[in-house]
Amino acid sequence: MIIVQILVLVVLVGVFGALHWYLWRRLVRDTTAEGSAWRRAGTVVVVAGAVLGLAAVRDDMPGLPFAWESAVDWPGFMWLALFLYLLLALAVGEAVRPVLLRWLVRRDARLADAMAAASAPKTVARQSELVSAGVSHPDPAQLPNAAATEPEAGPSGLASPALLSRRRFVSRVVGGAAGVVALGTTGYGTYNVLAGPQIKRLTIPLAKLPRTAHGFRIAVVSDLHLGPILGRDFSQRVVDTINSTQPDLIAVVGDLVDGSVTDLASAVEPLADLRARHGSYFVTGNHEYVSGAAQWVEKVRELGLRPLENARTELPGFDLAGVNDVTGEREDHGPDFARALGDRDRSRTAVLLAHQPVVIDDAMSYGVDLQLSGHTHGGQMWPGQLLAGLANPTVAGLERYGDTQLYVTRGVGTWGPPVRVGAPSDITIVELASTQA
Repeated sequence: MIIVQILVLVVLVGVFGALHWYLWRRLVRDTTAEGSAWRRAGTVVVVAGAVLGLAAVRDDMPGLPFAWESAVDWPGFMWLALFLYLLLALAVGEAVRPVLLRWLVRRDARLADAMAAASAPKTVARQSELVSAGVSHPDPAQLPNAAATEPEAGPSGLASPALLSRRRFVSRVVGGAAGVVALGTTGYGTYNVLAGPQIKRLTIPLAKLPRTAHGFRIAVVSDLHLGPILGRDFSQRVVDTINSTQPDLIAVVGDLVDGSVTDLASAVEPLADLRARHGSYFVTGNHEYVSGAAQWVEKVRELGLRPLENARTELPGFDLAGVNDVTGEREDHGPDFARALGDRDRSRTAVLLAHQPVVIDDAMSYGVDLQLSGHTHGGQMWPGQLLAGLANPTVAGLERYGDTQLYVTRGVGTWGPPVRVGAPSDITIVELASTQA
């Protein structure tokens, strides 16, 4: 097993290195002169980015202070986001490159033909003059339009446009366009995260919900991922946004943190200010089990949230249940639907909090009316939606599976790069609607 893991790691690092070599080739080698300061600087940037990216995606950095992790994670993950969109832009550029080269060749050929046609009469006339003067074999240098000496490279070390080969010119055009697109996309995605989540409102009709519970509002928040990148200021912004909606109940459906209680105690303190008429509830996500789930369950309880560890509580008009994340199975603390839902009155509406959408089949078998989940981040960074769709029944939004409805929020934070592209963060206010009302 260890050998297989090592082989997989070697292959992944090899692919990672090969992609960086391709990036260096297209953006540095093909666009700069050998031995130039530009080539040396570009090489340093690509190599440093690769090293920081690998350091950022490590599982742990034992012995390093938490502040050091933040110092590595910010540049490392930002490079990975930029790296992704540079690769995508350059892939498009590969299709543009031959078209642009052919256009340049044809343009230059047309210009050469036009110049030759324009100079032909002058050349013939000059030859006649030289023959009349007794020069039977004129020196080509004495004829019009002789080739001029090409200009030297500029003081910056970069060749002037007249000296650039067609290929280098095309490489600079394609590489420059790729850089602009990648930087713009990454910057836009970072702004989407740091600006904070938007409020999304959704009404979900439930057939068994009594009229007395009609209009009950649940604030669904997931995937804060508080850690080395997103800290206390971000969590305070999330708490303020939730409280501004004045919900009846707050459901925190996992992946609250990326780190230990010791390192993130300050970052989660604003959660103590969450306010809802029927309280705040919490279920674990897969990242809690990386960071110490038992300690975090106790910590959120201290902050005033009620953990639902394979448990259920009765609320006016419906049952609210919660199950542990499936990752907890490694520690014998996985989801237990029988314990959470097995002995309930099925004539009552059941709302289930479960971090991962993949437990929808269990929810259906236990007669759950509505499952509220997160985990997917809505794909977070395009084209991540395609990959998320392979592993989850629903990537984002509301879908029906038999008699059970599943709603998946895109969450508020990020894992890895603090970048969201095509998957805006949200806090969803789910309003339960009785069809009897």
